[in-house]
Amino acid sequence: MNFNEYQKLAKSTAIYDEKHAVLYPALGLAGEAGEVANKVKKLIRDGYEKNKNYREEISSEIGDVLWYCAVLADDIGCKLSDIAQRNV
Repeated sequence: MNFNEYQKLAKSTAIYDEKHAVLYPALGLAGEAGEVANKVKKLIRDGYEKNKNYREEISSEIGDVLWYCAVLADDIGCKLSDIAQRNV
């Protein structure tokens, strides 16, 4: 799957009022990024031995971040693939 295919699929599952376009996914992105940070914080606090599933937990949160990035990009009329290409 490429970024544009992912973006199209992500947008097809987005359920929010169009009047909240941009705002809703931006707030969701901030919240999910915080959840990634919280999982990493727990690794620092408790260590890897107490967080054996950290890869799955963090990657799940990164997936949520990706979903919000894709939907936000769509809301502002940008292709996620173009954003990724410009970023590298």
